[in-house]
Amino acid sequence: MFIHFLTTLILNLIIMILIILISKKTIIDFQKSTPFECGFNPMTYKRLPFSIHFFLIAVIFLIFDIEIIIIIPMIMTMKLSMLIYWLLTLIMFIFILILGLYHEWHNGMLDWTN
Repeated sequence: MFIHFLTTLILNLIIMILIILISKKTIIDFQKSTPFECGFNPMTYKRLPFSIHFFLIAVIFLIFDIEIIIIIPMIMTMKLSMLIYWLLTLIMFIFILILGLYHEWHNGMLDWTN
């Protein structure tokens, strides 16, 4: 019984040592150990300026996606609800979207050339 325990222990230790030796990286490359960021040079550590215009366009795009996600189920529920309430809800929702679009347009958020 003791011999079986000892052989199992020795085999486990040998396998663990082999795994450590095989999996250890011998060459550590600085470029490969830095995180990859799309569009930025990973060689420098200084902060690069980030375009606020790109951020605003991304936020507007996300809002547009959420609007689509809300409108599509409204089309499917048209048969299940009373037409007058469904139409009133749809008109109010589209009116709020148009007000938001006017606000974005009035503040110049939709100017792509700046």
